[in-house]
Amino acid sequence: MKIAIIGAGNLGLSIANGILKSNGATSMYLTKRDTKSIADFEKFDKVTVTNDNRLAVQNSDILIFAVQPVHFAEILESVKDLLNENHVIISTITGFGIEKIEAVIGKDNYIVRSMPNTAISVGKSMTCICSNEKGKKRIDLTKAIFNRMGHSMEIPENQMQAATVICASGIAFWMRLIRATTQGAIQLGFDAKEAQELAMHTCNGAASLLIESGNHPEEEIDRVTTPMGCTITGLNEMEHQGLSSSLIRGIIASYDKITEFKTK
Repeated sequence: MKIAIIGAGNLGLSIANGILKSNGATSMYLTKRDTKSIADFEKFDKVTVTNDNRLAVQNSDILIFAVQPVHFAEILESVKDLLNENHVIISTITGFGIEKIEAVIGKDNYIVRSMPNTAISVGKSMTCICSNEKGKKRIDLTKAIFNRMGHSMEIPENQMQAATVICASGIAFWMRLIRATTQGAIQLGFDAKEAQELAMHTCNGAASLLIESGNHPEEEIDRVTTPMGCTITGLNEMEHQGLSSSLIRGIIASYDKITEFKTK
């Protein structure tokens, strides 16, 4: 695949690293206004570093845009005359809907929106994907790209805001839970480094159990709870203090805020 990443900032470079590590491109163009900070990528034979977006578009088929929202329309406008039937436009830009993209370049393009999270930098992103009508023909291709950096799911565009809360903000929610578990472990006598190691690997194991088994969380909970045991006692106390309720309320509050942004 001939790939261009337009806007090689933190997210763009994370995507580039994921694609390169998995040998997922025959050629790659990385663009940035000031290329000094990404010059190291020129050590890869297949990578061209440039500040010329038009050059990147002309020499690529898959165009992944990772620019700031305020610059996106202007950049699309500057390259739209180069777009052809081979191009797939993949936007990673939050809050810039498919209708707005079509307003700039037209509906007769393969347009896909993707929403990865910061775990893409370690190949563990949960990436949500949607497209315009024509772009549906390139959904599998887009998923193949992002599955190299974690897991992807196609959803309707009207669920992208909710997915932002669950997957992007969700990274922060899970970090807070891991931090709380770490603090509890410290109170039980572990030093800070040991406590975090215990918490994060246990969290990783819990998620892996569900991914590998396909089980409901309660099935796995049942495996480690015994009548009048310490696990059920701890779980019940957490629920009495509002663990599940506070998580759900936090998710809803986050969604209300992102909806508020959209309506302004």
